[in-house]
Amino acid sequence: MDNIAGKKSGLSWAVHISVVILVALWVFPTLGLLVSSFRTADQIASSGWWASLFPTEQTVQLRTAAPETQLREGTLFVIEGNLFDEEGIERAPISAWGTSARDVSAFAPGDTADMGDDGRLTLSEDGTYRLEGDVEFEGRRGERVFITKTTPPEFTLQNYRNVLGPDNREGMLKAFFNTLTVTIPATIIPILVAAFAAYALAWMDFPGRALLIAAVVGLLVVPLQLALIPLLKFHNEIGIGKGYLGVWMAHTGFGLPLAIYLLRNYMVGLPRDIIENAKVDGATDFQIFVKIILPLSFPALASFAIFQFLWTWNDLLVALVFLIDATGETTVMTKQIVELLGTRGGNWEILATSAFVSIAVPLIVFFAMQRYLVRGLLAGSVK
Repeated sequence: MDNIAGKKSGLSWAVHISVVILVALWVFPTLGLLVSSFRTADQIASSGWWASLFPTEQTVQLRTAAPETQLREGTLFVIEGNLFDEEGIERAPISAWGTSARDVSAFAPGDTADMGDDGRLTLSEDGTYRLEGDVEFEGRRGERVFITKTTPPEFTLQNYRNVLGPDNREGMLKAFFNTLTVTIPATIIPILVAAFAAYALAWMDFPGRALLIAAVVGLLVVPLQLALIPLLKFHNEIGIGKGYLGVWMAHTGFGLPLAIYLLRNYMVGLPRDIIENAKVDGATDFQIFVKIILPLSFPALASFAIFQFLWTWNDLLVALVFLIDATGETTVMTKQIVELLGTRGGNWEILATSAFVSIAVPLIVFFAMQRYLVRGLLAGSVK
């Protein structure tokens, strides 16, 4: 009885739970990347993105001023100052401090620590300290102090200024426009070619049509890596192996089988009466294609455009093979992020910002056209 049309399956709850889990697995990392892109390096290192709205505690090692700055007050030798000024770091209230790495929270602000021959240290909440001793301090460096400071929530746009600002220190701004230069033509060209081919395979009768359809289906399972070397050799022989034209043609060739398959399935499902009436009225195949087929096939076109845009935008392999560039003038974002991982492996705020900039455009494209995605994918599956 569960298979009766209109009756809900008993496992519908499992489907709903699976959808919620899949959405959560996608949303939480993306949200974390967005939040991290607005945080400072210290905050990223000290706490997770989910704690960004709450004050965080961070333990750091600082030093007092060097012994050469000491002053004599009667029988005492005194070194005074502020720990934050000595190290040049951002000020924050101190919640606890210590003089040994084994107990970094031994004292509260205002307490005095007896360090034996190294004197007595008093530290205030704002970082002001007084180190006094009965004998003259010696050595080149000041005393170590471990402080636990409370850092309030902080968000900054400096990461985006570094990545996309006028200085463009990370090279991401140029890589962003290079990626657009690769992606837009590599999405439009296969759609134009595939639309004509799909119409011919769907509505025009000519010898060998069935073999062409079989060839298109067969090309869907050909691994991309299998064609890289012969295609690169061919590009080099005709002189397009080191520029945008070569990578456009490569993306077009790799995307055409899926494009033709999707569009043909959709066009075959269009009402035959419309096509036949247009032919009776004297319309040519080109007029039928432009004025009838293309407007009706917009969901399928949008569906493939999403796939092609996302694949091309996030591609690294094809860009590395067909967009050979030693000067960095045509470097795409995926390659630039890989280079940042090598040179800036510790600058997580720069990497998070660059990664979110890289996924922002695909997100906009997907959400703008996602309503056509299912309609285009299911085209031709039911009669």
